[in-house]
Amino acid sequence: MRKLQTQGVHHITITGADRQSTIDFWEGVLGMPFVFDQPNLDDPSQGHLYFDPGDGRLITVFTSEDRKPERKPIDQGQGYLHHLAFNVSKVTFDQLVARLKERGIPNSGPKDRGFMDSIYFKDPVGMLIELASYRFEPPAGLTHTDVLHRAHLIRVKAGDKSIDTVHLAEAIEDLIAENTNSLSDQ
Repeated sequence: MRKLQTQGVHHITITGADRQSTIDFWEGVLGMPFVFDQPNLDDPSQGHLYFDPGDGRLITVFTSEDRKPERKPIDQGQGYLHHLAFNVSKVTFDQLVARLKERGIPNSGPKDRGFMDSIYFKDPVGMLIELASYRFEPPAGLTHTDVLHRAHLIRVKAGDKSIDTVHLAEAIEDLIAENTNSLSDQ
């Protein structure tokens, strides 16, 4: 039996509150351009707003004027969303605490994740959002997942608990050596 083969995330749809608070958060706070909107085709009483998270894909939000923003606990049991994570540059990451404070948005402060840095906070309806910044750039022609997969193999072989910068540096060096032609024996 053949597998179904995905080729990336197409979009993620969230149930939000009203239209304006949705626009204020997704475009106003996170800087995602509001690309277009239309009715929710399965429930025309709701709006369906589309935002570009920065990679040309889509984050969409169902809205209803009957729902007002309310940061309430979100069910994080099996089958439910734990959090959404978005990539930010290092220079943006370094300004996140101040920018969130300026908007009165409580946050976790920077978290060291070994191969990346993260900050967590909640959206207007209580969903946990993570803004993350990789600590490395993959070599040309390779992806972050290529480097992370190799770093994982190096980490496991070393018996270390989690990926850290030493594993990333070795992974990048190995990948470059494998993907570079040279007449030198260095």
